[in-house]
Amino acid sequence: MTDSPTLVIRPATEADLPAIVAMLADDPLGATRESLGDLTPYRTALERLIGDPNQHVVVAVRAGRVVGTLQLTIVPGLSRKGATRAIVEGVRVHADERGSGLGTRFIEWAIEKSRAENCALVQLTSDVSRTDAHRFYERLGFTASHVGFKLQL
Repeated sequence: MTDSPTLVIRPATEADLPAIVAMLADDPLGATRESLGDLTPYRTALERLIGDPNQHVVVAVRAGRVVGTLQLTIVPGLSRKGATRAIVEGVRVHADERGSGLGTRFIEWAIEKSRAENCALVQLTSDVSRTDAHRFYERLGFTASHVGFKLQL
């Protein structure tokens, strides 16, 4: 999973959690829903994700430092003639790395992995307030084709 001598995309480990949570919290939306104080719920979630072969939580590491994270979920389905789809979640790039091409490399990794998993499509959601992210995904070939809904439980 090496992209270059200076960038490695690899599965996330428990040791990566402080850096992952810091990136999740480093924007206006994440600042209100993430907490760096107690990593216990994140540790529990990561253990569940690592134990599920349809979940791929990865980090990008440059010069020994975690600079990005992404979760890819593989979902078997009945629709589209029994197609399997991939869902991209939690894409975050450290502020120091934005504009470096890492986000593009992450999405390319997710697409490559999805193809290797025989997925028929890759989908993602993005908060309506993230207009820069929307332009980024559209540049990579994604289309805003659906309206999403959420119900907080």
